[in-house]
Formats: sequence, C-alpha cells, structure tokens
Amino acid sequence: MRLFAAGIAALAALIALAAPAHAASRIKDLTSVEGVRQNQLIGYGLVVGLNGTGDTLNNIPFTRQSLQAMLERMGVNIRGQTLRTGNVAAVMVTANLPAFGTQGTRIDVTVSAMGDAKSLQGGTLLVTPLLGADGNVYGVAQGSLAIGGFQAEGDAAKITRGVPTVGRISNGAIIEREIDFALNRLPNLRLALRNADFTTAKRIAAAINDYIGAATAEPLDPSTVQLTVPQQFRGKVVALLTEIEQLQIEPDLPAKIVIDERSGIIVMGRDVRVSTVAVAQGNLTVSISEAPQVSQPAPFSRGRTRVVPRTQVGVQEDGKKLALVQEGVSLQQLVDGLNALGIGPRDMISILQAIKAAGAIQADIEVM
Repeated sequence: MRLFAAGIAALAALIALAAPAHAASRIKDLTSVEGVRQNQLIGYGLVVGLNGTGDTLNNIPFTRQSLQAMLERMGVNIRGQTLRTGNVAAVMVTANLPAFGTQGTRIDVTVSAMGDAKSLQGGTLLVTPLLGADGNVYGVAQGSLAIGGFQAEGDAAKITRGVPTVGRISNGAIIEREIDFALNRLPNLRLALRNADFTTAKRIAAAINDYIGAATAEPLDPSTVQLTVPQQFRGKVVALLTEIEQLQIEPDLPAKIVIDERSGIIVMGRDVRVSTVAVAQGNLTVSISEAPQVSQPAPFSRGRTRVVPRTQVGVQEDGKKLALVQEGVSLQQLVDGLNALGIGPRDMISILQAIKAAGAIQADIEVM
C-alpha cells in the first residue's frame, strides 16, 4: 500500500530533473506542396493460370461473362457452351500514379480476388486498363503475381497462411497518360501541414522568411502556409523548394492522449500535464472452485451412488490507499510510475479517464 503512494511521490520529485524534449524537423517532413500528390487508379481484370484455385464459374456470373467476352474478342465463340474451368479468377487491380509520373515508366500494382477463388498463387494478370477518378485510362497492368500467403488442404484438414487471394506485381503497370502540372511556372505555392497547428504554421513561415530575407511566406490557417515565389526564383520553383524544405523548425502539437481500449494501447503527447489530484486503484477478485465428491452407500443397503457438489467461493480485494499526484507531474512520468507498480494497461486507461473526468489532465483524450 505504501509503495503506491511512495512511487507517485517520487514522480513529483523527478520533475525538477526532467528536461523538456525538443526535436526539430525539416519542413519537408512537416508539409506537402499543394498539387504535388499521388492519384489512385483502379481496374477490373482476369487472372489466369491458377491450378484449380480460381472462381467457380457457376457461382460467379461476372467471371463467366468476362471470360466469354475476352474469348470473343480473341475470335473464339463459346456462347451457349458450358464452362467448367477453375483456373480463372476475376480481380480488382489498384495502383497509385505518382506525382509527375511520365509516360512509359512503370509502377507497382496490387491484385485482389473478387469471387470465391481460393488462391491467386501462380496466376498471371491479363492486360487490364487502369482508370482514374475522371474515367480516363492512365495505365495498363499485366504480369505474373507474387503473393505472400498460401493455402493447403486435404480431406480432413486445411491450413492457410497469410492472404493467398491478394497479390502484387512489381513494376506491373506502364503509365500511358501523364497529368500536366507546370510546377516551375507557379507564381504562388501553398504548403499543407500534415498536422494542423497555428504555432507550427507560424514557425514555418518565419523560418522561410528569415532564409529568403523577405516576407514571402504567410500562414493562412493552421494547415496552410502560402508562399509567394520571390523574383530571383521565378521559373525556378523546384530550386526554391529544394532550399526551403531542408529548413528545420520545432513543431508544436496540442496536448492529446489517444486510447485504444480494444488493444490497451495508450499514446500520449509530450506536453500533457496532470494537476494536483488524489488517485486510488483497487481490484476485486472473486474465485470459485468446484470439488465434487462421490457418496457411496453402505454395503447391502438400498442406497444409490450420488455425486455431492462441493463449492468454495472466495473474495479478495486488492485495494491501494489514496495517493497524491502533485501539480506539474507529466503524464509520461505518471504512467511510468504506474507501470513500475504493476498496473496493467486496462487499469491505466480507467485511471486516466477518471483523472480527465475530474478535470486534472490538461489534455484532450481521444478513444479509438
């Protein structure tokens, strides 16, 4: 009991020795340039060459229709015929078109089964157009799949490792259409912060202005910094970005605690602080044990053999006294102290939520 109170008191004493952790980051890692982005592509195709692990054509009508349409384009007429092959699977093909991807370069694609195929191992994706959100074809995919899982089964047992119905083709698509974006001719740039924050946006603008020597950057809101291209960098925006993205600043984030109750994960910010509060934690344990006994009748009697139940119930409460947490103790130190006392993540989550309900944690708590 005394250990809990002593541990919390020791945490308050460590405050004087704890130095704030400051980490500078590059502007390159904190922001992205508006317009310089990836675009998602999607397509529908067929995978062939499967060893009997493909779609069941009688159950998956779109696979059968797609196979018939493909064969007809090849000059093979199978209308009205019964198809029983199990070596074909209908799949969805996805990819990301990189920023400034040029025509003729290759990108990776991911292939996922749509029907009841058991595995795509050993399959080959046939020519599949990849469409953008505007409906235009930006790439064409084809090639042999590589999967990270497998499946094996017999009459009475089956084993599956990974996901055998999803595969990947490295450099499996060729870019056929480029997205025009004249970056070098832009008169203004907008830097989008990955984590919106007023202070961080102001620091980024100040660092750029100090480097350029003029008021060219201005924070518009917590997530956007607008940069007017200086005269000496007109037509050389790439050179300007190369210079400013290496500037380092110290990002500032709000005090926040993220809790995942399903897995017991707790993530906290460095600026979270705890006000003066008293904490007590206890667990109630109820144990029930069954030890049935057999009752035998006396010899030559008319009694019956019966099972007599024997139940033992015990209740134990592991309670801890109220412990005082001094004002200014960081949440990091509080959690370290609770960990040292053997308090698990589940109890720790309850304690943090109770302290927040009391108004003693100066932070937002987000429960996932």
